[in-house]
Amino acid sequence: MNKPFVYLIGAGPGDPGLITVRGRECLERSDVVLYDYLANHRLLEYAPPHAELIYSGKVGGAHNREQGQINDLMVAKALEGKVVARLKGGDPFVFGRGGEECEALVANRIPFEVVPGVTAGIGAAAYAGIPLTHREVTTSVAFVTGHEHPDKESSEIDWEKLSLGSGTVVFYMGVRNLPQITTNLMAHGRSPETPVALVRWGTRPEQEVLTGTLADISEKARKASFKPPAVTIVGEVVRLRQTLRWFDNRPLFGKGILVTRAADQAGEFSDLLRAQGASVFECPTIRIVPPEDPSGLDAAIASLPDFQWLILTSVNAVRQFFLRLAHHRLDSRAMGRCRVCAVGPKSAAAIREHGIIPDLVPVDYKAEGVVAAFRELDMAGMKVLFPKADKARDLIPLELAKLGATVVAPVAYHNLPPVALPPEVLEALERRQIHCATFTASSTVRNLAELVGENRLLHLLEGVTIAAIGPITAATCRELGLEVQIEPEKYTLEAMTETIVQHFSR
Repeated sequence: MNKPFVYLIGAGPGDPGLITVRGRECLERSDVVLYDYLANHRLLEYAPPHAELIYSGKVGGAHNREQGQINDLMVAKALEGKVVARLKGGDPFVFGRGGEECEALVANRIPFEVVPGVTAGIGAAAYAGIPLTHREVTTSVAFVTGHEHPDKESSEIDWEKLSLGSGTVVFYMGVRNLPQITTNLMAHGRSPETPVALVRWGTRPEQEVLTGTLADISEKARKASFKPPAVTIVGEVVRLRQTLRWFDNRPLFGKGILVTRAADQAGEFSDLLRAQGASVFECPTIRIVPPEDPSGLDAAIASLPDFQWLILTSVNAVRQFFLRLAHHRLDSRAMGRCRVCAVGPKSAAAIREHGIIPDLVPVDYKAEGVVAAFRELDMAGMKVLFPKADKARDLIPLELAKLGATVVAPVAYHNLPPVALPPEVLEALERRQIHCATFTASSTVRNLAELVGENRLLHLLEGVTIAAIGPITAATCRELGLEVQIEPEKYTLEAMTETIVQHFSR
C-alpha cells in the first residue's frame, strides 16, 4: 500500500490564476481532492483524471459536512494509502481551520504539507484597488474574524485597540454582523466618518464592491441586499480606491460571454476576454475527431511529392495533417518542394511550428480570399492537396479547378457536436447571466442548434448579443434566426475581442 500523505492547499480567494505553483503541483499528484465552497472549481482541472473529487463546502447556506466530519474523511482517505489534497479557499491558516485539520493529521500520524495561499483579505483588497498599507496613510493592518465561534460567552476581539489609531482593519465573514462591528468600532473611538468597503466574491468576475462609512455602511448594505461571502475593509486606505481601481472598471467587467470553440481551443479566446474583465462560460460545441476511414488522406500523403501546393485553412487542418504524417513516420521533409498556403495568421503560426514558412497567406481569411489569391498565380496543370473538414464548402476545389488545377480534397477531420450542454452554461443562459454569445465557425452555430434545438436556441439567446467571426459564420447565424450585432473586419480572435469591447463600451 502507498504511504498516506495530505496537502493542505490554499486555493486563493477566487481567481484561479492566484494559486501558487506549488499548490498546482500538489493537486496534480493527488488521488483525492476535498474542496471547499470558496475554492474555484476550475482548479479541479489540475487534478489527475483518476482523482476522486469530494465537495466539502456548503449546500444552500448550510455546511455539507461539519468540520469534524471533514477531518475524519480526510484522515480515512489518507489511511487508505492515498495522496489527499485538501483544497481550501484563501490560506489554510488564516481563518481557514487549517490548524484544526493539521491537529487531526498529527493525532493519526499522517504526514502533511501546508501550501500557503493568497488570503481573501489581501486578494479582495488588491482587486478592489485598496492597498491595505500606505506609508502616507497607515503602516499597520489587522485581520479579524467577523464571526466568532458561537459557543464563546463573550467576544475575544479587543475593540478598543482596533478602534484607536489609523490602522486598517479587515474583517472576514462579517457581513451578517456588520451592524455590531460598526457599532463597536464607533463606541470605542473610531470616527463615524471612517471609510469602509465591502468586497464580495473578491478577485472573481462577479466581484461587487460597496463603499461607505462606519456610520452608514450597514444601512447601505441592507438596502443593497449585500450578502456573503465578503470581507469588510475599514480605514482611510479605502479612499484610494477612487484612483487605484483597476479590476472592476475594465470594459467587459460584469459581462457574461459564451465561448463555443472546441474544448482544446477555447482557452486562448477565453483568456483574451478575461483580460478585458469578462466572465467567460466555455461551451464547446465542436469535437474534432479524425475520419473513421483516413484512406483518402493516406493516399494523398503517399504521393505528396506529386503535389505543387498544400492548402491548410485552419489550425485543426494543420494539426490533423501533421498527425497523419507522423502516423506514417514522416515529417515536414516529406513535403519536398510542395508550397504551402496558410489561411489566417493562426494557421500560419501553427505551420511554422513544424519548421515550414508558408509561401502564401491570403489577405482575406475565407475561402473566397484563397481563390482570389490563387487567381494571381498560374495554376494550369498544378496539383493541389486540400485536407478539409467533412462539412467544408466546395468553393476552393471548384474554383481552383476552373483555373486549371487538379485538386485532391480528402477529409482530414470531422466537426461533431458534444454529447450535452455543460449544466453550468445552461443555468447561466436560463438565468440571463450571459450577455454575448460568440461563434467562430459555422459549425459552432449549427452544433449548438442541434444540441438544444433551434426553437430553444432562439429562446435561450433572446436579448443576447451575437458575435460572429466572419461573414460565413454570420450568415449561418442569420439562417437560424439569430441577429448578428458584432462582426469584426478581420477574422481573428484578437479582432473579435476588440470588436466586442468596442460594442459594450459604446
